[in-house]
Amino acid sequence: MSEEIVKTPKQSAVETRHIVMPDHTNHYGTLFGGTLMSWIDSIAVMVAQRHCGREAVTASVDKLNFLEPISLGDHVILKASANYAGRSSMEIGVQVSKENPYTGIVTRATTAYLTFVALDENKKPCPIPKIKPETETETRRYENAILRQEANRNLVKKIKDNGKV
Repeated sequence: MSEEIVKTPKQSAVETRHIVMPDHTNHYGTLFGGTLMSWIDSIAVMVAQRHCGREAVTASVDKLNFLEPISLGDHVILKASANYAGRSSMEIGVQVSKENPYTGIVTRATTAYLTFVALDENKKPCPIPKIKPETETETRRYENAILRQEANRNLVKKIKDNGKV
């Protein structure tokens, strides 16, 4: 019998930055939401791949609230880590901040939670390593991910029971 593989969130965490250029902005001079969503999905898949060591695909994106506009010239900081892992799926949390490059002031712009599924060589869901939180923050994120997962499962059940899609 093989030993279950367990990883910590920091083993797969990724951080990256972008500078908002004119082709990233709308006519108000702020970052297109779709561009930011693409950056979020890109960093999240890197974390998912690092966590499971194989192909991973986006299964869902939780509600995404844009808290602060991100302007032309701002630096966008994306920090992502695996919050929770089930049998073949995992929740990846992405924190997005904007930084004024002249003042150094950093402001949270949004937080996103994405679910990824690991795929085997036949493109079928496959088992992945479990998550072992080590810090208080990682434990809080892990416990909150479980609550989100339960809430989403209950919502899906409620929709199915009502016969609505």
